[in-house]
Amino acid sequence: MQSFFAANPHEQSAAMTPRFAFETRPWGTFEVLLDEPCYKVKRLCVQPGQRLSLQSHRHRSEHWVVVSGRPTIHLDGQTCELGYGESVFVPAGMRHRVANHGAEPVVIMEVQIGESFEETDIIRYEDDYRRHGAPA
Repeated sequence: MQSFFAANPHEQSAAMTPRFAFETRPWGTFEVLLDEPCYKVKRLCVQPGQRLSLQSHRHRSEHWVVVSGRPTIHLDGQTCELGYGESVFVPAGMRHRVANHGAEPVVIMEVQIGESFEETDIIRYEDDYRRHGAPA
């Protein structure tokens, strides 16, 4: 069985570390940390003054844990602000959005569960950046 890690876990070589997607979006970045058949883990970084599209997913639910900043979370018309260590569960089909009204980046750890984790599983209802699938 091949191991992705060096004998000493504190001395991992870049060649032995699995590489997943790191993508830039108009609102910030996301990085896929784990991509398994039954779940996916991402690190989202939302820049100050930015927000994701108002969206939903058909095939996945998401659990968000805030690790930095104070995001404003929109869930099916309800709004709340979360802080460090607080979390929210977003069921499949629920309209949701993350916004950063603060001066520092917001960092959220996202765990996806469901049938599919493709980036194409996004239904956009509103989008500040006029991306595909959002009304003009």
